Amino acid sequence: MDWLSYVSQINWLAVLLAFVASMAIGFVWYLPAVLGNRWMAALGKTEDDLKNAEGGAGIWVPMMVAAALTAVLLAVLISKLGLHNALSGGLFAFVLAVVFRAGGHVVHNGFAGRPAAVTLIDSGHDVLAVTAAGVIIGAMS
Repeated sequence: MDWLSYVSQINWLAVLLAFVASMAIGFVWYLPAVLGNRWMAALGKTEDDLKNAEGGAGIWVPMMVAAALTAVLLAVLISKLGLHNALSGGLFAFVLAVVFRAGGHVVHNGFAGRPAAVTLIDSGHDVLAVTAAGVIIGAMS
């Protein structure tokens, strides 16, 4: 597990900024005026449905932990691969996001029978958020 030794070389400010950027992108992406209304319609949900959904911290905490771990892992991989600029970090993160994040949405949403619009909206968010994180981490490496 040699790659774990790279944790000590992480630029934690870059990880924090990548995490914040990811959260901000999600906030804007799912605003009703942006793609939130389309996403809710594709799911057959309303704003009231989402506001009244049970979960609270049970929904937000795991999502935030996942975003933080994504930023940490990107920082480790970008460091290990010697990607030291915004373009290379962003391109690497883009490829990872398309293959793993969007690919995961395609598989899981396909088997769950969710509409293609949900897959496209969620995948687009993940690709943009992870790519932005890679740009930030690469630029600050």
